[in-house]
Amino acid sequence: MKRRDFIKQTAVFVTGAALSSSALVMLDPKELLAQRPELRWGFLVDTHKCVGCGFCVKACKIENDIPIEANVTRTWVERYVLKKNGEVLADSPKAALNGFTSELIDQNASGLKEVDADEIAQAFFVPKLCNQCETPACVQVCPVGATYQTADGIVLIDRKWCIGCGYCVMGCPYGVRFFHPVEHVADKCNFCYHRISQGGNTACAQACPFGARKIGNLRDPNDPVAKTVLRDRVGVLRDEYGTKPQVFYLGLSKEVH
Repeated sequence: MKRRDFIKQTAVFVTGAALSSSALVMLDPKELLAQRPELRWGFLVDTHKCVGCGFCVKACKIENDIPIEANVTRTWVERYVLKKNGEVLADSPKAALNGFTSELIDQNASGLKEVDADEIAQAFFVPKLCNQCETPACVQVCPVGATYQTADGIVLIDRKWCIGCGYCVMGCPYGVRFFHPVEHVADKCNFCYHRISQGGNTACAQACPFGARKIGNLRDPNDPVAKTVLRDRVGVLRDEYGTKPQVFYLGLSKEVH
């Protein structure tokens, strides 16, 4: 019997509340990654600057080998339209891969085409991605240790150990996890860890022509992202869940969930 098949058959006996010590040391992140207490990655999204062009979504798919035609993506952009009567409309056609055009609105039958300009009180775009939570629910529920957190705060997935049980997909309160259409294992944004760990930038931030996305070290008081988080009014998504997300938003509206 293959190792993966064996684990699939036995994983049902392992629960998130009673992980065995052997499951916890499968990856041993301390051996894989040096402790870096001086570094904690954080992400800053400026909704005032996002225009919904979709360049970030396309760059992410290309960088991380997610098929362009697949209906899954590591990051996406949502459009919000707040009407004067209090109604909130939101859509994200093809995750905004091709931006927001009238053709996409018609194809998705979102109803936004029927909104008269005089009815609109506010409209804006909100990029979304993995929040790299301080206390990630996905790590807690993984029964085999395939999802783990590095010393600098990034939640990663070891494809060799993932058994495709889907617990992490269901456990994420932000809906950022999915099954890779080719690898058939759990997948999500990892802040382009292969890039940033070598001093580079994330693919999405690099592709944004307006600087709406930035990554930085939250423990460095001189880092531009850290300065903004400490100085300005920033918000996080679904703070009530207590996962302590590390993606911060400038101009976050209460209508965004």
